[in-house]
Amino acid sequence: MDFAPRIVAWQRQHGRHDLPWQNTRDPYRIWLSEIMLQQTQVATVIPYYERFLQRFPDVAALAAAAQEDVMPYWAGLGYYARARNLHRCAQEIARDWNGRFPPTAEAIATLPGIGRSTAAAIAAFAYGERSPILDGNVKRVFTRQFGIAGDPAKREIEQRLWALADANVDAAPGLDMAAYTQGLMDLGATLCTRGKPACERCPVADTCVAKRDGRQAELPTPKARKAIPERETAMLVLQHQGAFLLQQRPEPGIWGGLWSLPEFDAAGDPLAASRALGLDPEQRFELAAFAHTFTHYRLHIRPWYVPVRSASLRQPTQPERWITQAELPDTALPAPVKKLLLGLIEAGLPGDLLVNSK
Repeated sequence: MDFAPRIVAWQRQHGRHDLPWQNTRDPYRIWLSEIMLQQTQVATVIPYYERFLQRFPDVAALAAAAQEDVMPYWAGLGYYARARNLHRCAQEIARDWNGRFPPTAEAIATLPGIGRSTAAAIAAFAYGERSPILDGNVKRVFTRQFGIAGDPAKREIEQRLWALADANVDAAPGLDMAAYTQGLMDLGATLCTRGKPACERCPVADTCVAKRDGRQAELPTPKARKAIPERETAMLVLQHQGAFLLQQRPEPGIWGGLWSLPEFDAAGDPLAASRALGLDPEQRFELAAFAHTFTHYRLHIRPWYVPVRSASLRQPTQPERWITQAELPDTALPAPVKKLLLGLIEAGLPGDLLVNSK
């Protein structure tokens, strides 16, 4: 089986070699990139990665930081459990591993937020360990190359794919694991893409079952589509003397640890919701509603702009604070909330986004 050596040869000549997290054996930098790249495109990750490293250059710096200091450097990347696990992971390394990253994939996989494939990638790039990976891109390559039908997320199909991953590594003694691992990632990201794969440039096209049988569009087998649940909420854009009121979202949960706008029932009264916080609202302005789609549901948001006469709050049930406009860019805000607030500021409050006032 010469699959792995051919991937290595292709990667050395045609693969990606200039990404910021390449050409290093530093497990911290490799780990950070692997976590950021989960569910996120390379082009989106690069500026976050560079900014994060400037603030937290090593495990010790990240472990010593408070979580509230970490979240602003993740805000906008989404899937915020990744950032919370990243911070907890750094603290475990500092506490249990004397500040040094574990030396094997098996040990790395015991850390928070690191699964088998991610642990193997870190170990391959940092230590050259012969541990195969099986992320989403690699699953797509393998299902097409070896003609594996069935939902790759199902246990029996995933086990078949892991067996193939192990077999390909075992069949290639002396394999350059860093080049092979990167080659699989590059192949899935640049040629064996979900739509319109570039089979004419693929280094293993001549042995690909999907290409031979014209089944590229069928493999991997798509998941059965389910209707996305719809939810709704209302948000208060409370402002006093140029500052906005934000609440820190509890953990666990969507946006846990981030600062967001106070919410209330979509059918409720924004003035009553403002008074429930102990505030004295002047007026209410209905803003244009919008939707934000998460992995498992779509949230319909109905925002209200409510200027208030005083910043005095009743005893808060969760962390609350007033944030000035100047502080917003560096505050850990969910992407749709940040977009809403910055858009209002740009438009000029209450601005052109208002639907009506009462």
